[in-house]
Amino acid sequence: MSATPTASSASQPSLFARLWYDKQNRSIIVQIIAALALLWLFGSMILNAIHNLEVLGKGFSFNFLSQPASYDINQHLIEYSSRSSHFRAMMVGIINTLLIAVAGIVLSTVLGFMLGVFRLSKNWLINKLAYCYIEFVRNVPVLLHILLIHGIVVHSLPKPKQAINFSDSTFITNRGVFMPSPEFLPQFKFVFAAIIIGLLIAWFFWRFAKKLQERTGTQLPVFLVALLAIIGLPLLTYFFTGQPINWNIPELKGFNFKGGMVIRPEFLALWLALSLYTAAFIAENVRAGILAVNHGQTEASMALGLPRNRTLNLVVIPQALRVIVPPLSSQYLNLTKNSSLAIAIGYMDVTATIGGISLNQTGREMECMMIVMAIYLTFSLLISAGMNYYNSRIALVER
Repeated sequence: MSATPTASSASQPSLFARLWYDKQNRSIIVQIIAALALLWLFGSMILNAIHNLEVLGKGFSFNFLSQPASYDINQHLIEYSSRSSHFRAMMVGIINTLLIAVAGIVLSTVLGFMLGVFRLSKNWLINKLAYCYIEFVRNVPVLLHILLIHGIVVHSLPKPKQAINFSDSTFITNRGVFMPSPEFLPQFKFVFAAIIIGLLIAWFFWRFAKKLQERTGTQLPVFLVALLAIIGLPLLTYFFTGQPINWNIPELKGFNFKGGMVIRPEFLALWLALSLYTAAFIAENVRAGILAVNHGQTEASMALGLPRNRTLNLVVIPQALRVIVPPLSSQYLNLTKNSSLAIAIGYMDVTATIGGISLNQTGREMECMMIVMAIYLTFSLLISAGMNYYNSRIALVER
């Protein structure tokens, strides 16, 4: 009687065999093995590189980040001098990269949507002008656009002594655009609080108006209320608190302006070049998204009496966004990564600082390149995550 269960247990497959013969478990096992193999491969490469560096007497360390950078950066939004560390220089480069990426994404999105709509305009002249611009810009390398616009900015604008003057406060020269810089007084905290309150009022009113429109069809003046809340309330607070801002006006001293704030020609050229270049690609995405919407939607909207602009805003664009957003994410990623070409015109982004001058001064090629790669990877993942979240919010919900 005892031999029977022993024979049956011996005939049963092992735990690993049962897992392997199950299709779902087998796929998980294969993925785990592949991941471990990749980790082992990358680990072997890194250990081999560290060993080779030690043979050359370099070693592998990030201690150089605490050493003095010993070079100047012409544009920095945080305090920096040549006596600052390489880590501080890296942070300046990261902030400059973020600044050009955010500014470029905003401008390219606005221009791209306008060009995409113009490309479908029934006006022959506007349609052809948009077509010529898109075809020209898309088929010329972005580096040439950067060099061209930088040359135009530097050589066409006047010197500081012949600067273009606006109200004796803003001056446009080939060395940059000099503007007054604000100095906030303690009472400005009330203005800042008013800005926060205004944003909250606008957001809650927008949600209320949206629900009311869905329930009853009544449209409330959302834009006007948001404008009054976001701009009107802080302005009233600003004047009631005695205008708690002092303005530092730039003045011509010697061969250049001193004081105030300045937009460098390198930033201006890079911003315009990347924005104009990326806008041409976004325009084609917008055109494709609009054409993907069934024309019957437009006809039904106009049959209800909606004018063409309201039809575009309320009917066509919301549906077209489902087609526009996925490729739009790629264009945002391309713009951010194309900002690494800034070194060609001397704009000190993360590639020019930690991946350029710091690398040459310290001789830490691997460490610097690893930092630069990790920074761009982080930027790309954050942009992708944000766009994927937005894409999921506007996705068509099936019942």
